[in-house]
Amino acid sequence: MREQVGFFIDDKPVQARAGERILWAALDNGIDIPHLCAEREREEPFGACRLCFVEVEGRDLPVLACSEPVVGGMRVQTRSERVDRLRKTAFELLMSHHDLDCKNCARNRSCALQDLAKTLKVSLRPKRLRKLATEAPVDDSHPAIVLNPNRCILCGKCVWVCNQAGESGVLDFVFRGLRTRVAPFRLEPLAESACDDCIRCVDVCPVGALTRKEAAEG
Repeated sequence: MREQVGFFIDDKPVQARAGERILWAALDNGIDIPHLCAEREREEPFGACRLCFVEVEGRDLPVLACSEPVVGGMRVQTRSERVDRLRKTAFELLMSHHDLDCKNCARNRSCALQDLAKTLKVSLRPKRLRKLATEAPVDDSHPAIVLNPNRCILCGKCVWVCNQAGESGVLDFVFRGLRTRVAPFRLEPLAESACDDCIRCVDVCPVGALTRKEAAEG
């Protein structure tokens, strides 16, 4: 077991295991750092959402709390002008290609994007970036799951848990660039894939991209 080391977050003395990621050390000590894609059990951080930037004393640039390991004596600041600007820009990028239709979404009022907008004090409809088209087909072929790629934020959580569930996962990232989305690897309908109905992908989705069919229809 790794030794415990002392360090500071927002000038508060805290302890964590040496090498633990700053994000988990902060959360374990009751200090919130915005994040969407991080999973504690992942060996290698995904680092896709770019929301968990923090400042570390002695570092020229902000670092990602999900990937930066704890070192004894380090001083971390979870807020600064640079950090706030980076987080707001990352959020605006996410929303620029998100199908924002909260009232018709099964995750309305239990959505990570709504929570983040409140935390960051930003609008769900940012005006600084041009809105990109979200026109991918919705896959409602599965008896229990609806996959709406237009609401996906590419956090990768569903892909990760799907691959953890079996030797060869069903869900993966397909296409590249602005066309990237989550789908069965061969692009077949979810009902025709090797999905074993574990529903873990739905449980980890922080938004309304993967929902239970009865919730989507209700």
